[in-house]
Amino acid sequence: MLAGIFLMGFVVAQGQGVHEPGTGIENPEVGEAGQGTGQGLDDSEVLGAGVGKQVMAGNYIGEAGQQIRIQKNVNNRVQLRVNNISADCGFNLTQRQVQNRTVLETKLSNGRNAEIKVMPDSASGVALQRLGLKSCVEGECNIELKEVGRGEGIKIAYEVNTQRQSKFLGLFGARMQVQAQVDAETGEVIRVKKPWWAFLASESEEE
Repeated sequence: MLAGIFLMGFVVAQGQGVHEPGTGIENPEVGEAGQGTGQGLDDSEVLGAGVGKQVMAGNYIGEAGQQIRIQKNVNNRVQLRVNNISADCGFNLTQRQVQNRTVLETKLSNGRNAEIKVMPDSASGVALQRLGLKSCVEGECNIELKEVGRGEGIKIAYEVNTQRQSKFLGLFGARMQVQAQVDAETGEVIRVKKPWWAFLASESEEE
């Protein structure tokens, strides 16, 4: 009879099961593995701040609170647009969330991860100021986010190409093709390019 009571107690204990602490089985806020809590957390929030995912088309809020519109174009090119200034990009971008802000990054060909801290509107303003221009007319001004430099010196930069009015030899009016590159991480101008005959031409500030 004692053996029967002992056996019955063992069966009841097995039916109840034993829950190990920290497994999340008894926590109503934790679902099955991979499902999360149902709060719609971004992958980067779940996996950590260092993990990004492929950028998707849509509207985002940048680190400085600016509205960023991302559009996917043909040939897998991406367009970044802020305050009606846009820049084309021909390589992969990733996004990760820091609280409610979006951080854009890319992996450069030398293996370094670069964060795009400067947006197209800011880069355009810096470039135009350096070139002595007041505005960047759409259709006459092209902005591209690209890799520049070589080896360990590779950077991600906005390349602004446009034209400005000049006088060749002080007599003949001429349109001069000019270019400026702005570091997308620091906002510094890293290169200014003008035609070889620029030293023979006079340039006036635009009004």
